[in-house]
Amino acid sequence: MTTDENQTFGRLWEHYITLCPSALKIHDLLQSKGDLINDHIAFRTLDDERINSHVLAAHFEEMGYSKKGDYHFEEKKLEAIHLEHPDPLVPKVSISELLSSEFSKELQSVLKAMVEEIPGKWYGNKDLIFQGRLWDVPSYTVYEQLRAESEYAAWFYVYGFCANHFTVYVNYLKAFEGLADLNDFLVSKGFSMNSSGGIIKGNPAVFLEQSSILADSIKVDFKEGTYTIPGCYYEFAYRYKQGDKVFNGFVTQSADKIFESTDKKDRE
Repeated sequence: MTTDENQTFGRLWEHYITLCPSALKIHDLLQSKGDLINDHIAFRTLDDERINSHVLAAHFEEMGYSKKGDYHFEEKKLEAIHLEHPDPLVPKVSISELLSSEFSKELQSVLKAMVEEIPGKWYGNKDLIFQGRLWDVPSYTVYEQLRAESEYAAWFYVYGFCANHFTVYVNYLKAFEGLADLNDFLVSKGFSMNSSGGIIKGNPAVFLEQSSILADSIKVDFKEGTYTIPGCYYEFAYRYKQGDKVFNGFVTQSADKIFESTDKKDRE
């Protein structure tokens, strides 16, 4: 990667591991197992044109990325895009956005007020990806109200603009026979896997297998006090060839379950 690419992903990683300390532990465990390549990172946002996926994509487009895919998540009421760099070993980028209008007036009101608190200099700003939460200290009561409709909205309300996961490209880990072998290794080391839809989401028929640990539990200061809630998670992807090329896209049905790595309901 170039200096600019290393700086961008290094800055994102440093913030990310404060919300997913397990990622650093796993990273260190895997470094001796083969080339540790990052398959992709992902961001969350809203469909407000001032902060939507196209705004977050701008930083990467300046780095030479281009959009390669569009996705719709009907149940979770999301749209998403993914971008790729000309160098296949530079991480792909996935950016999803909540379709606010498909939720209750109450949820829309909370999110609208939240966006209005963002300092104007960040609207449409390509460096929004680094800024985290740009609004007031969250309320735990509001967080729980949002969760009742959308775990995604509740997570974004607390953490804002940051990489919510990095992803190990398992194909390059020569010490493991495949994703199942890696998952067994992680479980043996005490990590809890996201089992929604099965430990492994996808299969060779769709050219992609994915798994992830459950998001780390993070202590967050709310207006009402300090509460422990899910932070970020680490993902693992094994890609198969589609014809004569490795499949570089994403599978909506699998990604839908991967999103649930940050759900609080799985801890209750």
